[in-house]
Amino acid sequence: MANVLLIEPDAVLARTYIQALQHVGHIVSYAACAQDAILAADEAKPDIVVLELRMAVHDGIEFLYEFRSYPEWQHVPVVVNSHIAPSNLEPVRTALQDDLGVVALLYKPKVSLQQLISQVNGQVALP
Repeated sequence: MANVLLIEPDAVLARTYIQALQHVGHIVSYAACAQDAILAADEAKPDIVVLELRMAVHDGIEFLYEFRSYPEWQHVPVVVNSHIAPSNLEPVRTALQDDLGVVALLYKPKVSLQQLISQVNGQVALP
């Protein structure tokens, strides 16, 4: 069981992801935007973050730069689960993975709930 911080602006998808992650035993904190996500991270102390990059006002990359500026969050794995096509992420792939600690880049239209759960489970120590 892990503390998962889910950052997802789509409320319907968020409910689906929350239910699926809770069903396999994770504790899920939720934020719909980057600003709320920083506050949620402070309260929840996540073991892993699942992040949509496309958000209003501040995007996921801005969130990641702020998130990584706190020493206690520098080593928390981040799974990007986004509507942004992988080809569009190529120019920033190295920065996302090497500088911002993104451990997986998932493309929502091609990823099942089970694949998302497998990615989360693979990044956290399960009992």
